[in-house]
Amino acid sequence: MNRNEQKRAERSQLLVGFDQRYPAFGTSLAGMDEVGRGPLLGPVVTACVILPSEPAILWVDDSKKLSATRRESVYAQIMTCALYVGIGQASAEEIDRVNILNATKLAMRRAAKDAPATLCLVDAVQGLDLPFPTQPMIHGDATSYSIAAASIVAKVTRDRMMAELAQTYPQYGLERNMGYGTAEHIEAIRRFGRCPEHRLTFIQKWIAEAECD
Repeated sequence: MNRNEQKRAERSQLLVGFDQRYPAFGTSLAGMDEVGRGPLLGPVVTACVILPSEPAILWVDDSKKLSATRRESVYAQIMTCALYVGIGQASAEEIDRVNILNATKLAMRRAAKDAPATLCLVDAVQGLDLPFPTQPMIHGDATSYSIAAASIVAKVTRDRMMAELAQTYPQYGLERNMGYGTAEHIEAIRRFGRCPEHRLTFIQKWIAEAECD
């Protein structure tokens, strides 16, 4: 085993070891995370995942630490072996109507509604109304194996959505910025205006600037 493989194995064992503290691990311990609270466009997407204790998936980690190619590979492994995967989303219209925090909670409830869980570890979000206990954790996607798996599922799911929307709205460069407020995206809003997938409450400043030009 080379040095990189050894470091990856150690990292994997650290995440799995954290979840092993919970008696429900491997049967009814869920992890939940969201992707897309900050973008100017598209839904916020959440995933709720229950993984078996074996086999441990070596590359499960915070989705932000993995390349797009690696995320796709690990996503496929998660979807193959998971005991439960639930995906929820809240639309741009819902985000505008109830605000991003409440929309995130709504998406999480949708992802977890059928989960056979006795405990759910959640990345940061508190105050969820679920039929089982939840434990919010700061930086949970970098600490818990189950939350990290959920972060990967949510990230891959949303990135695929953005790739599809890029075909419909090519002017915004969504295949590159994933809906986030890059200089390219903001300039496109000023030039072309909004599309139905934009979060109006997030882009009012640039819409106003475009109307004044």
